[in-house]
Amino acid sequence: MKILIVGASGTLGRAVAERLAPQHEILAAGRSSADYPVDITDDASVEALFRRTGKLDAIVSTAGVLHFGPLETMRPADFALGLNDKLLGQVRLALLGQHHLNDGGSITLTTGIVAEEPIRSGANASAVNNAIEGFVRGAAFELRRDLRINAVSPNVLTESWEAYGAFFPGFEPVTATRAALAYQRSVEGIQSGRVFKVW
Repeated sequence: MKILIVGASGTLGRAVAERLAPQHEILAAGRSSADYPVDITDDASVEALFRRTGKLDAIVSTAGVLHFGPLETMRPADFALGLNDKLLGQVRLALLGQHHLNDGGSITLTTGIVAEEPIRSGANASAVNNAIEGFVRGAAFELRRDLRINAVSPNVLTESWEAYGAFFPGFEPVTATRAALAYQRSVEGIQSGRVFKVW
């Protein structure tokens, strides 16, 4: 399969690419990608990306920025960061990308454990991740040509624990390698409209 991974330079994206690369052709995209640069907050940038990739068998997104901060000091502009980047950015990839997938292709988006397990200073993350999961469940019923869409919801990553562990007291982190298995399941499997939890 020809698979586009958006966010491929991140910890999770690299693990997904390593998991899928032995059996598939991987196109690595992201804000800092030399080969396939893309800004997922911009329609024109995403359309340009798909013109460069040509037809695909799968689109995987491990990209998206969120706002973490106390609700008391949060401003609408802070909250909009997650809405415009992680939520609409991934939805944009799905909406525009569906037209560049071969029949039977798949889309895999990324959410996170805070969709169901809120954390302090994480209201934006909980809202955004829940919205992505709702979009996946609804979109699965409307996709044509046997296209599929799923989301992967990982716990905080072991590799990111030093930076984010303080936000997740009592949580048990998972490795990016373990999380990557869920992306393989989404890409190579048959299910659609699912949220694969890696907790």
